[in-house]
Amino acid sequence: MRSTPGFTLSLRRLLILLSAIGLLPLALLGLWSLDMADQYQQREQERAMLDQARALSSAVDAELDGAIATLASMARTPAMDAGDLRAYYEAARAQVAAQPEWLAVILTDADGKVLFRTTNPFGAAGGRVADPESLQQLLAVQRPLVGRVTYGPRGRAAFPVRVPIRDQAGRLYALTAVIQPDRILRVIERQHAPAGSVIGVFDAAGAVVARSLNQSRTVTRPPSPTLVKLMGGTAPEGVGNTTTLEGDAVTSAYTRVSHYGWTVAVGVPKTAIGAAAFQGVAIYGWGLAASLLASIGTAWLLSARIARTFRSLQTGTAALGAGQDAQIAPSRVKEFALMGQAIEAAAAQRAAHETERSRLLASLEEALATSREASRTKDEFLAMLGHELRNPLSPIVASLDLMDLRGEPSSQRERTIMRRQVQHLKRLVDDLLDVSRIATGKMQFELQPLNLADLVRHATTVRPGMTVELAAPESLWVNGDESRLAQVLNNLLSNAERFGNGLVRVGLSASEGWARLEVADEGIGMSPELLARVFEPFYQAPQQLARSTGGLGLGLAIVRKIVELHGGRIRAHSDGPGCGSRFVIELPLAAEAAPAPAAAPTAPALRQSILVVDDNADAAATTALLLEQLGHEVRVAHTATAALAECMRCRPTLAILDIGLPDMDGYALAAAIRHGGGGTRLVALTGYGQQADLGRASAAGFDLHLTKPATLDDLRRAVSVDARAEPAPT
Repeated sequence: MRSTPGFTLSLRRLLILLSAIGLLPLALLGLWSLDMADQYQQREQERAMLDQARALSSAVDAELDGAIATLASMARTPAMDAGDLRAYYEAARAQVAAQPEWLAVILTDADGKVLFRTTNPFGAAGGRVADPESLQQLLAVQRPLVGRVTYGPRGRAAFPVRVPIRDQAGRLYALTAVIQPDRILRVIERQHAPAGSVIGVFDAAGAVVARSLNQSRTVTRPPSPTLVKLMGGTAPEGVGNTTTLEGDAVTSAYTRVSHYGWTVAVGVPKTAIGAAAFQGVAIYGWGLAASLLASIGTAWLLSARIARTFRSLQTGTAALGAGQDAQIAPSRVKEFALMGQAIEAAAAQRAAHETERSRLLASLEEALATSREASRTKDEFLAMLGHELRNPLSPIVASLDLMDLRGEPSSQRERTIMRRQVQHLKRLVDDLLDVSRIATGKMQFELQPLNLADLVRHATTVRPGMTVELAAPESLWVNGDESRLAQVLNNLLSNAERFGNGLVRVGLSASEGWARLEVADEGIGMSPELLARVFEPFYQAPQQLARSTGGLGLGLAIVRKIVELHGGRIRAHSDGPGCGSRFVIELPLAAEAAPAPAAAPTAPALRQSILVVDDNADAAATTALLLEQLGHEVRVAHTATAALAECMRCRPTLAILDIGLPDMDGYALAAAIRHGGGGTRLVALTGYGQQADLGRASAAGFDLHLTKPATLDDLRRAVSVDARAEPAPT
């Protein structure tokens, strides 16, 4: 028995049938969605009306706040403080003249008696007070308020804004500004309301203050009965159907969020709300018909090509997976054409990626080598920069120390100026090197328990010519690096000295586990733009060409990084240009350190035989003269060869060596001297002061490392019999 073939359809008919069947539930769903959208749109329109009412209420409050703020500023005039009512009357008249919508300013005493009214001459009879209830309420609660809108003695509608004030004798007054409703009407006119809408603002008693329609005929009147009923509930906001005073049906939204008790209502014609829903139905109907026609047309045209296009895409996809070129047959169906282009583009991109990958792998090693070379060049440049900038400073500092030792009073002022400028230049060099260490993560710290109060007292007492007011406890312990925290405080004090007016206040206190250090001046202050960028490296406020304040813009950036590496935080404050600056540092508190053992008595300084080796003749000569002034026998050599000869001949007890010598570097010279024996102590005195240089000096056998320019105290420490192998502060 033969089986009956099943029901079959051509691809074309099947697509058309599927399109029609698919559109039927979509049409029903669309109608339901359109209804939901209409309801949603109405809710959104009602919400928009409420938002507009709230915005208008905020704008009205802002206007009232502005009037109260103006009255409050008038209350703080010298005339009121002195009780000079005539002068205060003239100031009030000037204020009324500056406010177009103000009719008058009235001053009453604590009993409600009118002392003056700016519309009358001073001393004239005060007359009656409009809205006496709000005046009595003000005198009772003694805080600003806004009264009811009403017609005054001159027949003009206005509302009072009242604030309480007191003079220096403590007498209570009421200061009132009588304001026309036109000021509130201007706020309404600035709103972008739908055509035909009505906006009203009502005072606490429900009377019309301002209305976008028929203002002159409706001011001080109550709203329409339907709006009164809508607003009569306890809810602060609401939406409902009402009728305007002109008899038009509208949908109204009101809000009573004003903190002055006023109400704002917005009414929109119902036709404006329903028009959007009708337009949506029409658009949906046309869209549904167009979709049905487009579906039938597309099914009819594409059914013959779909199978062929699918086979071509399948072949191209298989070629892409095999890493071969993908050839896709062209198609007039946009989606299929885009898919074919995407497959071909993916194949081309894959080939390009393979080529690029090979090129990148080939150049990776070269890029790494270039990066390493650039880093090495930068480090060498910074070392050379520190060396070359510090070298000329060394003979200058030594010469100043010599003049101080000789006690030449005639040049005392010039020496002080020179020493201050040398210290400034040394600080600039140290800042440049420190910012490089921070950027590369090479800044090192020796953290230990530290009495921050002692450090602050020492730093503030060694700054001549600077007036410092210090408030600090006896002790306050943190865990920190003493030299770095001293650098932080000195940078802040230098900043206050340059930009302040001579008086600096320094305060140290403890609060909730933090040590709080504050440095404040009363100088030029900072703008908000400068405050936002004050800790950025190299950033400085605009200066005159003379640059009287100097600096590189690095000090505060270094201060912030040092504080953060101590686990602390720093903030800058200023009320603006000319108002001074204040920097606040907070560091975690730490336990107090155990008392240090008593220091062993040091042996008195003895006359020593010292060899100074430096290719800079000026630096060598001034260093030698300083040491001779200290009572030592000194010899000078400018090359490593000459230094070795002197060591073999006289066996000095101490050799102070420069590192950058012309014939042999100082490290090799130190090794040669050690190899020759004799027990000579070695001190490196060089312009190279980075952390790596300190390590190389220690490894080469130096007992001490000094960074140029060396001070007199540095040289005394170098010749001390108790000197040990340690780096000097840079």
